[in-house]
Amino acid sequence: MAFFLQNVINALQWGSFYALIALGYSMVYSILMLFNFTHGDVFMTGAYIGLGVAMALLALVAALGWSLPGWLLLVATIVVSMFLTSLLGVLVERVGYRPLRNAPRASAAITGLMIGIILEYGNLALLGTQRLSFPELIQTTTYNIGAVYFTNKKILIVGVALLLMVGLHQFIQKSRWGMAMRAMSYDFHIVPLMGVSLNLMAPLTFAIGSALAAAGGILYGMAYPVLDPFMGILLGWKSFVAAILGGRGSILGAALAGFMLGFIEIFTTMIFPSTFRDLIAYSIILLILTFRPYGFFGQAHSTQLRL
Repeated sequence: MAFFLQNVINALQWGSFYALIALGYSMVYSILMLFNFTHGDVFMTGAYIGLGVAMALLALVAALGWSLPGWLLLVATIVVSMFLTSLLGVLVERVGYRPLRNAPRASAAITGLMIGIILEYGNLALLGTQRLSFPELIQTTTYNIGAVYFTNKKILIVGVALLLMVGLHQFIQKSRWGMAMRAMSYDFHIVPLMGVSLNLMAPLTFAIGSALAAAGGILYGMAYPVLDPFMGILLGWKSFVAAILGGRGSILGAALAGFMLGFIEIFTTMIFPSTFRDLIAYSIILLILTFRPYGFFGQAHSTQLRL
């Protein structure tokens, strides 16, 4: 039982990363009917922006001789990084996707892949090939309850991820912008004719999704401190699968599918060799999509893509 609970905690942490990235995929797909294949690299860029913000804050605090608690520095890092990465998301939409809004979806998909490559190799050109370590803003404390070991960072990662998901859900359900997003996700063509500006909703969607990806990148940097320019590729693709599994336009579906994928991967390695992890995980997802082709909470109109 202790071993099982230990892996539940690990799965919650791992699923938090998938869920936060999947939310960005799901939002863009639901409103603009396109797959933002840049999103995994936005996650990577957000992690590096978080690294830069954290280092700048630590240097500023040291220069001023202040003594600030680590949690305050972490909150400031997350907030500033989310804002800066949201600007990157707006830029990606404006430069990369808006000119191709009426083009075939394949053209937009290729553009997304190209922007991702630019972010990866731009990172390499700017920072070099050496991997960088995320600073330890909060000291690690290990707890032991009934032979189950977990750290304060794992609790923080899962807690922040859930808080952001709840905040996004409230924004989508309660705000005027959220209502406009939900309406546009239902009918991409008609809602703009009713006065909802697509040129406003599209960058807002990219900004929110990119901000969530940045938060995920910082949390990932806390758990696995070594950052790599190509770290967003595999995580991005898996989170994309989670977004599809959750169903188009469903915040709850993307979050649940992200956590589900994390659980499948962690618990698969309990039974089978780790080399079979992806094979088994994707086989399970394929089986689910066979019986629920629209995902957990998707609707039939979700598949009406403009090709």
